[in-house]
Amino acid sequence: MINNDRLLVQILLVVLFGASFWVMAPFWSAMFWGAVLAFASWPLMRLLTRWLNGRESLAAALLTLGWMVLVAAPLVWLGFNLADHVRDATAFIKDAQVEGLPEAPAWLGSIPLVGERLVGIWNSIDEQGAAMMMSLKPYLGQVGNWLLARSAQIGGGILELTLSIVFVFFFYRDGPRLAAFVHTLLERLIGQRAGYYIELVAGTVQRVVNGVIGTAAAQAILALIGFLIAGVPGALVLGIVTFMLSLIPMGPPLVWIPATAWLAWKGEYGLAIFLGIWGTFIVSGVDNVLKPYLISRGGNLPLVIVLLGVFGGLIAFGFIGLFIGPTLLAVAYSLLIDWSKTQARVEDRRP
Repeated sequence: MINNDRLLVQILLVVLFGASFWVMAPFWSAMFWGAVLAFASWPLMRLLTRWLNGRESLAAALLTLGWMVLVAAPLVWLGFNLADHVRDATAFIKDAQVEGLPEAPAWLGSIPLVGERLVGIWNSIDEQGAAMMMSLKPYLGQVGNWLLARSAQIGGGILELTLSIVFVFFFYRDGPRLAAFVHTLLERLIGQRAGYYIELVAGTVQRVVNGVIGTAAAQAILALIGFLIAGVPGALVLGIVTFMLSLIPMGPPLVWIPATAWLAWKGEYGLAIFLGIWGTFIVSGVDNVLKPYLISRGGNLPLVIVLLGVFGGLIAFGFIGLFIGPTLLAVAYSLLIDWSKTQARVEDRRP
C-alpha cells in the first residue's frame, strides 16, 4: 500500500510539472532572453547594488529601466518604422495591380551604361499594363502576404523583447536565490559534479554573450568608419542602429545596403561602390571571423565544437540556438570526457 501511495504521489508530481511547463510555454523564449541579459550584465548589477548600500530591488529596478531606455525604446521605434515601410510597400503593390507602375524615377536614367535600358524596360512594363499585372497578380499577392507576415513578426518580436526586459528585473532581484536552488537541485541529480557543470554552462553562455556583443560592437565601429568616409549623413545614428541589428543574423546589411542605395541615388557612384564593398567584406565579413574567436577564447572546448554549436544551433533553433547550441555541445562533450575517464579508471582497477 505504501508503494502504491508513493507511485500515486510521483504520478501526480509528474502531471503537476507537465501542467506547469505547459502554462509557462508561451513565456519560455522571453524568460530565456531575460536570463541571458541578466547573466551577461550581472557585474553591473553587483556594482550598482554596492553603490546603493545593498538595496537589491532598487538596483534591479534602475538597471531594468536603463535597459528599457537603451534597448527597448530604440528597437520599438525601429520596429514601428519598419512596420510602416512594410505597409507602404504593401500599398504600392496593391496600387501597381490596379493602376500599373508609376513613372520611372529620374535617378534610374542617370545610372551609367545601363540607365537608358532600365528606363526602357520600366516603360515597356508599364505600357503592357493590365496584361502584365494580371500575369503577376498571384505573385504580387504572395509578396504582399509575405510582407504582412513579416510585419506581424516584427510586432511579436517587440512584444517578446519588452516581456524579456520585464523578466530581467526578477532575475536581477532573485538571481542568487535562483542560482542556489539550481545548484541544490543539480547536486541531488548528479552529485558533486554539479558545481563543475554549472560553471561550464555559465562560462559557455558568457563567452557566447561576449562573442555576440563584441562582434556587434566591432561591426558598429567599422560601419561608422565606412559611413564617415562615404559622407553618409547621420553616421553615428546609423552606427548605433548597426550595433543593435548586429545582434540578429544578417542585420548589418539592413543598414549599409540602404545607405549604399542612397549614395547611388545621389549620383555618388564611387562612394556607393566603396560602401558596398566595405559593407560586404569588412562589416559583414568580420562576423564570420571575430565571433567564433571570441566565443572559443578562454575555454577548454575545441574550436570545432564551438563552431558546430554556433552554426548548428542557429539552424536548429534560430537566434536562440546561438546560445543553446554551444551550451548543449559543451555539456555533451564534457559528459563524454568524464564517462571515458571513469571507464578508464574502472578498467585499470580490474585484476
